[in-house]
Amino acid sequence: AATTAAKPAKPAKPELPQGYTCCNFHYEGDWINDANYASLPMIPVGTPAKVTGYGRYRAFVELDGKKYRLGQDYGREQETLEQWTAKMIVAEDPKKKIAGYPAAVQEAIKMGRVAVGMTREQVIMAVGYPLTSENPSLDAPVWRMWISSFGEYQLVWENNKVKEIITDALTRNLIGY
Repeated sequence: AATTAAKPAKPAKPELPQGYTCCNFHYEGDWINDANYASLPMIPVGTPAKVTGYGRYRAFVELDGKKYRLGQDYGREQETLEQWTAKMIVAEDPKKKIAGYPAAVQEAIKMGRVAVGMTREQVIMAVGYPLTSENPSLDAPVWRMWISSFGEYQLVWENNKVKEIITDALTRNLIGY
């Protein structure tokens, strides 16, 4: 009896998350990359978001109806584009959680700034995830972050709260709340 070969299964299409921005996104034109430089214009945390497709190291997204490209420029070795995108676009609106934070923390997040005493989650909402290429673990005692390609600052953690922001005076004035 003749047997028919089974067709190879088509690879599953990657998931296209939709929901809200996890954090404040910073953009140049239609480009938002994983460095998320705080010196650029900002799209607020909790903006309605939908991934419409994937390209090479980029996800195509609509944020509040406007088209952008989310670019994974630095963290390619540490996580897949789909993993990174799933962190950036979350199902639940972060604004609900932010509403329960103290007023000063809410204001710092709204301004895209960091204050001593903020939690890791609050910092991520305010300035985004740290680069995975420089910060392989979110549990690290220090995060290296950037306000621009030359403006580095470090967040020192103690008991899961920002203990200290280490940087030069100019960067401190731009990122500190």
